[in-house]
Amino acid sequence: MPSPVAEIPAAEPDIAAAHYAAKLAFETDCSDVHAAFAACKSDFVLLDVRSPALFAQSHIPCAINLPHGKMTAHRMSEWARDTLFVVYCAGPHCNGADKAAFRLAKLGLKAKLMIGGMTGWADEGFAFEQGVPVAA
Repeated sequence: MPSPVAEIPAAEPDIAAAHYAAKLAFETDCSDVHAAFAACKSDFVLLDVRSPALFAQSHIPCAINLPHGKMTAHRMSEWARDTLFVVYCAGPHCNGADKAAFRLAKLGLKAKLMIGGMTGWADEGFAFEQGVPVAA
């Protein structure tokens, strides 16, 4: 008798590859975002979709605070149409980033969810910033 793990057979490798490729088209993780910023390869815009008050308390460096409810066609027109947006919220218990990615997609924009959000960033041991960035 097989274990509970093997009771349902694993997918064939080609089916598994297609599944994980599709999954990675929708999400990224904290480590990849951190590595991109560390290497100065920020070919995306990082959006913190939590409230301004929570953003001021603590946020991921280089993030822009833009709650999903404020993502309008007019507001998003500040960026080129081919911009990739990476969105995050508090963590796996919060669906704000999902709502933001949905809203961006409905506006015809590309988005990926940063899985883990603030919780994942903390779990990785990465630094946070406090306060609201001052425009130059």
